[in-house]
Amino acid sequence: MGKRLLDIFLAATGLIILSPLFFIISFVLWFETKGNVFFCQLRPGLYGKIFTIYKFRTLTDVQSTLYQPNAPPSISRFGKFLRRSSLDEIPQLWNVLKGDMSLVGPRPLLPEYLEIYNAEQCRRHDVLPGLTGWAQVNGRTAISWEKKFELDVWYVENRSFLLDMKILYLTCSTIFKNQTEHSSAPFKTFKG
Repeated sequence: MGKRLLDIFLAATGLIILSPLFFIISFVLWFETKGNVFFCQLRPGLYGKIFTIYKFRTLTDVQSTLYQPNAPPSISRFGKFLRRSSLDEIPQLWNVLKGDMSLVGPRPLLPEYLEIYNAEQCRRHDVLPGLTGWAQVNGRTAISWEKKFELDVWYVENRSFLLDMKILYLTCSTIFKNQTEHSSAPFKTFKG
């Protein structure tokens, strides 16, 4: 109950504080994606119950271009920025308010993965999925799927208020560090 109240408070506060940024991103995406601002997809949540997850759209539909009629969608320049900064995740605060997600928990994957989990891996659905999780602050894309599932189950078994605060702190630190490193990268390679 305490975790849910904290989720509601922080998600609502986040949406209010980030609302100017939310509208700016929406405005830019409205023109870049021809009105398709949001990306919606079905994901399994608590106990495998399916819900709709919301993100800012980062892909552009290039199938209508003259020279590449069958080309798949690609990540736009602005979309790359949104993904790198994790700003594409902001709409998921609405998922948290609705109760589909928590701020901290195993990241929700695609429904088709449900069929290939073993009994231990299925335990990741014993809690609400999260905007960030233990696997995200311990390697994210640099670790194997097996390791991610292991870290997700470890979180389920060891979750606590203090662990959630640690994960939120590490998430914010990682995002800030990635942004700082990226913004200084051109200076590192400049030989002038």
